[in-house]
Amino acid sequence: MQGIGEVGEDELDRAFLALADPVRRALVARLSRGPQTVNDLAAPFAITKQAVSRHIQVLEQAGLVTRTRDGQRRPVHLAASRLEELTSWIDGYRLIHEHQFRSLDAVLAARPPTHTAAAPTVKEEP
Repeated sequence: MQGIGEVGEDELDRAFLALADPVRRALVARLSRGPQTVNDLAAPFAITKQAVSRHIQVLEQAGLVTRTRDGQRRPVHLAASRLEELTSWIDGYRLIHEHQFRSLDAVLAARPPTHTAAAPTVKEEP
């Protein structure tokens, strides 16, 4: 993937739109344990296999999963490298903000301490 700011907006939009759905996030989580068939993936959900297949298509169009053929089986695989690309994109911005916060911390640490008046003591009533 390209450096920060160079990632195609369409790629990001498709990936984050795909991950915005809780069912698709659950599918990605299940696939992180290894390849599975649509039947395997559909098992824990109260939706049809066709609906799961459509979710997989969205993930596939976003480049987050791939399918292969193994005889009669068509296992779905997580595209871990694509997730790594998204993580790298996010981390680029996180690092920029961390640097800005460290700079702010340095500026605040260099300022002389200010004295504030002590808060008045509140007496408890009997």
